[in-house]
Amino acid sequence: MANYLVTGAAGFIGARVTEMLLDAGHTVLGVDNLNDAYDTRMKQWRLERLLENPSFHFDRLDISRREEVERISALGSKPSIQLDAVINLAARAGVRQSVLDPWVYFETNLTGTLNLLELCRRQGIPKFILASTSSIYGSDAPLPTPEEASSDFPLQPYAASKKGAEALCYSYHHLYDIDVTVFRYFTVYGPAGRPDMSMFRFTQWINEGLPLHLYGDGEQSRGFTYVDDIARGTILGLQPQGYQIINLGGHETIKINDLIRLLEERIGKKAHIERHPPIAADMLASWADVQKAGRLLGWEPQVALRQGVERLVEWYAQERGWASQIATT
Repeated sequence: MANYLVTGAAGFIGARVTEMLLDAGHTVLGVDNLNDAYDTRMKQWRLERLLENPSFHFDRLDISRREEVERISALGSKPSIQLDAVINLAARAGVRQSVLDPWVYFETNLTGTLNLLELCRRQGIPKFILASTSSIYGSDAPLPTPEEASSDFPLQPYAASKKGAEALCYSYHHLYDIDVTVFRYFTVYGPAGRPDMSMFRFTQWINEGLPLHLYGDGEQSRGFTYVDDIARGTILGLQPQGYQIINLGGHETIKINDLIRLLEERIGKKAHIERHPPIAADMLASWADVQKAGRLLGWEPQVALRQGVERLVEWYAQERGWASQIATT
C-alpha cells in the first residue's frame, strides 16, 4: 500500500479521488484551504465523510504559501513517512470568475504548483499529477479535441494559469526527473459537484422553482464527464509515464438546451429560464478525444450521461434539506 498527498482533498474531484484511494487500502494526507470560492458547506460535507476513515489525515493549508507547503513532511502525527506521489487537485477553477480576480488564480494554480514541485524535489517524491483543464484548448480546437491541438491561445486567466502550471511541470521533469502526468479534465459532474457549475445549478434551480439563468442561446455543447470516471482515470495516472499530457473526458456530448430538457424529465418539473447574453470567456463547444488515455492507461469513460444525471438527481433528492440552501451565485 502507498502513501499519497492529495491537495484540494475537500474539492469535488479531490474528495472522490481520496475516497477511492482509501477504499483501495492506501493512506492519504489531504490538504485544503477550504476557501470560499464557492459555498463552503459543500466542502465541509465532503470532508466530514473522509474524516471517518482512520487512514485519512487532514491538514488545512494553502498551497500558494511556500512556508505552509514546506512543513508537509508527515502524515498526520506519524513522522517521516515517505510520500509516493503528490496528486495536485487544488485549484481555483471557473472561467468566468477568473476574469474578475485573475491574481488568485495565478497564486493557486501557478505558484501553488511550483511550491508542490519543489516539495517533490526536496523530499525525493517520484510522482506528480497535475489537474489541468479542457479550457486550455481555446476557441478553435478540432472536435473531438486531441492533446496535440493548440493550447497557445487561452481565452481567460484560468486557462492561462493552467498552461503555465503545465510548463512548470515539464521543466521539473526535465531538470529533476520527476515523473509527471498532466490531466486535462472535460466538464466534470456528479453528486456533491461544484455549485458554480451548470449541472448542480440547474438541478437545484429546477427542483426549487428558481430562475434558471442561461447565458447565450443554449446551443453551446459540452462533453460532460462523470466524477467517478475522472477519479478512476486520475488514479491510473499514478503509474510511471515520464511526462505525459492526457485528456479525460466524456464520450457523449450534449447541447445545454438538451441538458435542461433531460434534467426536467428526470426531476419531473419545468425550468423557469431567464436568458442572458453570452459570456466571452465561455467556449462554444468542448469534446475530448480520449484515445491517448485508452492507449496509455487502459481508460475509457464508463458512466453514460443519462445514468450520471440520474445519480445526481437522486443524490440531490436525498440531500435536499441542505443542498437546496447552497449558494449558486
